[in-house]
Amino acid sequence: MLTIDQYRSEFINYLEAKTTTREPENLYAPISYILGLGGKRLRPVLTLMTADIFGKDYKEAMDAALAVEVFHNFSLVHDDIMDDAPLRRGKVTVHEKWDINTGILSGDAMLISAIQYFERYEGQVYKELLKLFSKTALEVCEGQQYDVDFEDREDVTIPEYIKMIEYKTAVLVAAAMKMGAIIAGASLESQHAIYEFGRYLGIAFQLQDDYLDAFGDPKAFGKQVGGDIIENKKTFLYLKSLEMATPQQAQELAHLFSIKPMDATAKINTVKDVFLESTAAQQTKDEIEKYTNNAFAVLEKLDISPEKKEILRLFGESLMKRKV
Repeated sequence: MLTIDQYRSEFINYLEAKTTTREPENLYAPISYILGLGGKRLRPVLTLMTADIFGKDYKEAMDAALAVEVFHNFSLVHDDIMDDAPLRRGKVTVHEKWDINTGILSGDAMLISAIQYFERYEGQVYKELLKLFSKTALEVCEGQQYDVDFEDREDVTIPEYIKMIEYKTAVLVAAAMKMGAIIAGASLESQHAIYEFGRYLGIAFQLQDDYLDAFGDPKAFGKQVGGDIIENKKTFLYLKSLEMATPQQAQELAHLFSIKPMDATAKINTVKDVFLESTAAQQTKDEIEKYTNNAFAVLEKLDISPEKKEILRLFGESLMKRKV
């Protein structure tokens, strides 16, 4: 087994070797740009690590890991267009650097490329990987639509929100891990268990992302802090604040999430104050810990060595404590 940083380094080397800008340049240059912006490479690392954990050379999972990372970045390009986001990983977003049409088309090309990376695998493995990928990709789209729909709804519930982040974020984390298990030839029971581990971890990861969007360091976070507040996104922080706030605070919060002022600084600061005063900020941290512990409970039942369980546990704990 390698360390997380070693898996990441190996994957980045493979990614760079596979990422080339060719003609037409305005189609492929944005792809090279977004893939070169860095990021945590969480999902491909999980694919490689899981293959290794179940006894397969992690290098055999490189193309599946690449497919997952390319698809993830495709979704970011399109999400940024939909959110009109100016920054991604601290850099200008694709649609801002080029234009919206280029962002859409380059994103489409990334989706197709992701599917092509599975062609390295044969027989039943190829069939299972593609089946899992198509199911997951559709769920990610469903999650994104829920996210968009929630912006105009005043009756979003916390269970609905958890379902949305499960589809938009967690299922891809879960699928990334299950792909590693499929390539390694793990039992169906183990494939299901590692998927559930990844799903719980993915929910915790997104809740942490939501928290950092409001309270993270903009230099470390790499995205516009307060972006969810500007876009009136009904995050766990917002929904829990409505539940816990005073009637006056709840009324103020609902009003602020119905407008998009030109200068959003005052709005962001006021909303963050309500998040803190209503205890929603702390309860979001508690929820992150709850889903992480759910993942660890699944981990205990997984048929792998204690040493390998500890590797996955440490990885989960590092996600819960991250600042970026």
